[in-house]
Amino acid sequence: MDHEDRIALFLDYENLALGVRDHHGGRPFDFRPIADALAERGRVVVRRAYADWSYFDEDRRMLTRSHVELIEIPQRMGASRKNAADIKMAVDAVELAFERGYISTFVICTGDSDFTPLVHKLRELNKRVIGVGVEKSTSALLPPACDEFLYYDRLEGVDVPPPAARRSRPARPSPAEPAPEPVVVTAAEEESARDVDTLAVQLVQTVAGMQGSSSGDVTASALKRALLRKDPTFSESDYGFRTFGELLRHLAAHSVVELAAGPAKGDPEVSLPEQGDREVAFGLLRSVVVDLAADGGAVALSGLKDQLRRARPDFSEKKLGYRSFLQFCKAAATGGAVELRWSPDDGDYLLTPQTP
Repeated sequence: MDHEDRIALFLDYENLALGVRDHHGGRPFDFRPIADALAERGRVVVRRAYADWSYFDEDRRMLTRSHVELIEIPQRMGASRKNAADIKMAVDAVELAFERGYISTFVICTGDSDFTPLVHKLRELNKRVIGVGVEKSTSALLPPACDEFLYYDRLEGVDVPPPAARRSRPARPSPAEPAPEPVVVTAAEEESARDVDTLAVQLVQTVAGMQGSSSGDVTASALKRALLRKDPTFSESDYGFRTFGELLRHLAAHSVVELAAGPAKGDPEVSLPEQGDREVAFGLLRSVVVDLAADGGAVALSGLKDQLRRARPDFSEKKLGYRSFLQFCKAAATGGAVELRWSPDDGDYLLTPQTP
């Protein structure tokens, strides 16, 4: 238990409940998926929800059964009930951060950007902050401020209603042609699935950056934390993987990364392949430069990437861990595949085949 994170949970209940009802077809808010998600992250020692509970009678019973302390913010004539609840919640969170040093993580359940300064202050006090909000009612300013942000809609156990199908307007039929059947297009068909290849590029760039900025090995847990710092809404489940380890094994099977035994069981070391695809890519670059260079001439860097993609459409320097095409060409020059020099007259880098 000494190594468990102690979590304090604060719910801006009106924001959550109304967000769920507005965007989930009138369905009531369910606290259980949030409780389950936090149980996986540590021990919740404080649970508080803020609202005028005369508006949420049924919800009050549900929260009481889950041992949530209900903080009453009654509505008063001529006063802003919402601001009163927000201020009380922020004051209580900061007070708890000072008085309960053993609490390491604060969970702020709201989509309201007004809580962004609270998040900044808690992180300044060396507290980890997890945000929870309904996706369509969460301000774009709030998730990047948190260490991790969980969309309520994506939590295990949340029953999200299927999006309503939209009918496209049929063209007016000519007298000689029968009217076509209306085409039904669902939002799921319109919205493309999250691209695992795009995730692979981001992950490779992160591993390369961590390897370049530290002499230590990159573990899976450290990599996951780095990905969450870049995008607090990141979750491997959005890509169809049950765990982060399963995602890494999938990428390792496709030679995107390499895994080795780490310092702890279940926390492997993650590295980028040193040979293989990189050497093939360097060879591709050299062959393209040889084909384009005439009689000992040079090839300009500008437009060269398009030539490589004509020869190999799936080429991407980012999948190899390079942040730019220039960085990839410099690595190829260091590896002896090509020669690279800056030409002031051309205002561009010029590449020539490496002479034996």
